[in-house]
Amino acid sequence: MVLLATVLGSTMALLDSTVVNVALPHIGDDLDADLRQLQWVVTAYVLTLASLILVGGALSDRLGRRRVFVVGIVWFAVASLLCGVAPDAGLLIGARALQG
Repeated sequence: MVLLATVLGSTMALLDSTVVNVALPHIGDDLDADLRQLQWVVTAYVLTLASLILVGGALSDRLGRRRVFVVGIVWFAVASLLCGVAPDAGLLIGARALQG
């Protein structure tokens, strides 16, 4: 079960990144975003993920792996919902940072 949960969590993040990269031109058109903003849509996620991944590991050691994993999945889902309803590029960039 641990392996299945890990694979599904990783797949969720990989699928999200793939969808964003494929849809980036349409996101730019829909939100009237320039190239700089579109770069931040991608970078905000990667930057926060890379910055906080060690913090997540330390929190898992202190609070329990299952608890931190579940909170992370719920956090990611709520941030994904914010991404889906973002009316402008600024909110989308912020929501992508929360996803990371």
